[in-house]
Amino acid sequence: MDLDIAATEENLVEALRRASSQDAAILKPAEEKLREWEIQPGFYSALLNIISTHNLDLNIRWMAVLYMKNGIDKYWRKTAPNAISEEEKILIKRGLISSFNEPVNQIATQRAVLVARIARIDCPKEWGDLLPSLLQTILSNDILIQHRSMLTLQHVIKSIASRRLTGDRRIFQDFTVGVYSFIVNLWNTFTDLFISNICQNESVELIISNLEKAVLILKILRNLTIHGLYRPHENRDCMAFLKVLLDKTKSALECRKQLKGKGIYVLELCEKYINHATKVLVSLLENHPFSFINLIHSSLEFTTYYLFTPEGIQYTYERFSIQCFNIIKGILHCNDYKPLKNTQSSKYNEMVQARDIKLNFFQPNILTEICRRLVTHYFILNQDELDMWDADPETFANDEIGDSWKYSLRPSMETVFVTMFHEFRDILAPVLLELVVETSDIVSSEDLPAILKKDAVYNAVALAAFDLYEEVDFDNWFIRTLSEELKIKHNNYRIIRRRVSVLMGKWAGIKLSPKLRPYMYECVINLLSCQEDMAVRITASSTMRYAIDDFEFDAEQFKDYLEASFNLLFQLLKEVQECETKMHILNVMTLIVERVGHTIQPHTDALIQYLPLIWKESEDHNMLRCAIVSTLVQLVKALGTVVPELTPFLIPIIMLGTDPKQSAIVYLLEDSLELWLTVLENSSGMTSELIQLFNNIPSLLDYSTEAFGLCMGICSVHTLLAPEVVMQTHGLQIMTLCSNMMADLKNEGIMMILRLVELYLRASPTLGPETVLPILPRIFEGVYEGEKYPMIMSMYITVLSRVLISNHNIFSNVLNMLASVHNESEEIVMSKILRVWLLKMPNVSQVEQRKVMGLALANILTIISRPILEMFGSIMIQVLEALNDVIKTDENGVVSDCLILNGDRSPSYFYEESDGLCETEHDQRKKQLIHVDPVHTIVLKEYLQSQIFTLKNTLPLDQYEQLLNLVDADTMSMLKEYITF
Repeated sequence: MDLDIAATEENLVEALRRASSQDAAILKPAEEKLREWEIQPGFYSALLNIISTHNLDLNIRWMAVLYMKNGIDKYWRKTAPNAISEEEKILIKRGLISSFNEPVNQIATQRAVLVARIARIDCPKEWGDLLPSLLQTILSNDILIQHRSMLTLQHVIKSIASRRLTGDRRIFQDFTVGVYSFIVNLWNTFTDLFISNICQNESVELIISNLEKAVLILKILRNLTIHGLYRPHENRDCMAFLKVLLDKTKSALECRKQLKGKGIYVLELCEKYINHATKVLVSLLENHPFSFINLIHSSLEFTTYYLFTPEGIQYTYERFSIQCFNIIKGILHCNDYKPLKNTQSSKYNEMVQARDIKLNFFQPNILTEICRRLVTHYFILNQDELDMWDADPETFANDEIGDSWKYSLRPSMETVFVTMFHEFRDILAPVLLELVVETSDIVSSEDLPAILKKDAVYNAVALAAFDLYEEVDFDNWFIRTLSEELKIKHNNYRIIRRRVSVLMGKWAGIKLSPKLRPYMYECVINLLSCQEDMAVRITASSTMRYAIDDFEFDAEQFKDYLEASFNLLFQLLKEVQECETKMHILNVMTLIVERVGHTIQPHTDALIQYLPLIWKESEDHNMLRCAIVSTLVQLVKALGTVVPELTPFLIPIIMLGTDPKQSAIVYLLEDSLELWLTVLENSSGMTSELIQLFNNIPSLLDYSTEAFGLCMGICSVHTLLAPEVVMQTHGLQIMTLCSNMMADLKNEGIMMILRLVELYLRASPTLGPETVLPILPRIFEGVYEGEKYPMIMSMYITVLSRVLISNHNIFSNVLNMLASVHNESEEIVMSKILRVWLLKMPNVSQVEQRKVMGLALANILTIISRPILEMFGSIMIQVLEALNDVIKTDENGVVSDCLILNGDRSPSYFYEESDGLCETEHDQRKKQLIHVDPVHTIVLKEYLQSQIFTLKNTLPLDQYEQLLNLVDADTMSMLKEYITF
């Protein structure tokens, strides 16, 4: 260790020993000391010495590896603070590849990872001799050294292959071309050796030695093939490797049968080899589909032999079967094997070739056999699944609704069935319908094989439901057979009851007559009964979800079944134990609440009482908590008010999910903001708890732009709930934050801010202008500069107009600020703003905005200012246009301002109802705001008349007449229809 470091190597060994202790009193000081040393020169060289000292305690060496891995991540790059010196790096790299005789597998693997992490940064520019050294060492006659060098090479190749920069990829491709033949020869050698060892019944140790190396080389080949070759099919060595890969895999499968009884490890190692061989094919298909074209036929022959023939099935095991299904699915699903209509595509010929190979293989007889095998062999519930159903029905039911087709057998084969059925529907539909006919009779409760076959056929019909729309008369089948089977309560028939439930859920949104929906609801309610099997009940809850979440769902038709459904789901929610199941059922209940709205009110008391308990139990399950919050959102909406029983529960939840200091915010933020917004919209008045909650808003605006829209909505609802409180507490802070954010927001975000600014001005004409003052210079600047986006410009001028109507002093102060920034007079700034205003106002389409602008233009007429006097004629044209927009004549010939509240026009006349089923407290407050809005309380014609009279009385007569002469004759003529000059 370097002399600069504060500890000798012996001290470091002792510190590592203490750092591996379970006693916190010993552990903590040791960790602190190691943190202090980690930036000292020589620290990592000393760690490598400790790792390489084989007679040291394994725990100490293991801790040394961990600290070295962390140190490489933190200090290896040249730009890192306290970076490891170049001299020490050279020593470390030399030490890592000078010895490959590590006896402990775990340490050897970690050493390989260390080399790989450094290689990802340094190789090849800063470590040019790494790969040549590894390739040379692989040729060693020492079995251990050879294995460790292969292990290191595998990790290095994996690490370098993950680099995505174009230059790095090109270097890796050049390296691949140079070594590919060598690596393929190694793979051939060790594959043939382990196959020969097994056939000749050699010792297990020798088999393992060669098999481990074959697996490592196969992993290397996969990365070289997928990431190191730009077009694998253009590389002769690669195609030679791929052509023999399936043959070698067949041999390995035969060897696997002979390995049974020779120990679990060697059997698993052989399976690992087979898995990686098929993984090469899957990866090639996913990443280089055109390089896979020549392998389509042989891969399909290979997979269908092992999956669908009696001779082949005897060699299979679960992981291999999954990989085979994934290969078939990949070939069927690959878009590059479906020719485009555009025959000019550069890949068109290859696409046609791939399609033809695929279609030539999938002849009707093969498709028929595959379909029958899938349904009658693979879809049959096996004994392990039935045992799981008995032992753990929740896990069984949840596994069934999973979609991990790449990793689980049942989803993988079901995905292949659906993909194949969709592509070859005309051939396979008759086959499946024939199976339905074969199993149409109601079978004996004691005949389990017949029940399982019927279950498999029903499963297939459910999976292919969309493609069987025209072929299956589901109404008739449901009434005559399926509903009758639901009545059989024998334990064996739970299998059929569960599958019929799945069928009802699938077909509810495809082809079920509306008149049969009530009968389906009755059937589902029976399946949810407490006397029913647990897995059947969980499946029935999914069926209910499908039935409710359908375009043709009729809440009125469901009304008679609401209480029973909701109560049974609630009972199920209390009985299940798994968080995933609770979340699933809670989501179904939430959907019911959402779809039926206020109708749910009489049935929610028990759920309201239960939710705090489940919330407490779900402390370590954030996704369940998200589901609970979503339920609360719909409950509050359905109830139409925040009931007293919920208040003590709601506020702490919202506080937890919206506090940036709490870790739960990562999971709960969006749902909690939605709940907060809903609570506000349905609250009749402000409370101290809600005021305290609003303290979170400034930090939330700073926390995440993703939640910005909801935060703006909350600010708006809070403002209407208690305008003065909001503005006096956080108004200035929020406006300052919004002003700072505007430069980085897209147009949609800027519009949200401007709507909030306008709401402040509408909600409190007195406090509003002072509160929005921090953001006004940016808005005025937008008009001054001529904002290009029309909707934003419209809002800019609308805000400017409302400020002008409410408070001349604030308007003048902002003009003065702008004049100071641009080093111009206030008159020049006013002139520029007014010119843009008059130029852009004709582009404003909303009549309310045009009227408020017209009111503001009429308002400034009495400000004796040069820009206003000079542009008097243009101002009058725009005011006239606003008058034309709002003055309407009814059928009785009565002329009026169409935006004014009167006996015929209540606030509801001007208010667009919310999306909710019923009007909320917030909707009422928005309507009340209309009562004090100048747009709806000031008659523009009368206001203009008043301003003209004031102007006439203020100005000398000759100056007044000069102003009128600035108005063109046509405009003046039309104005005289409204007012008197």
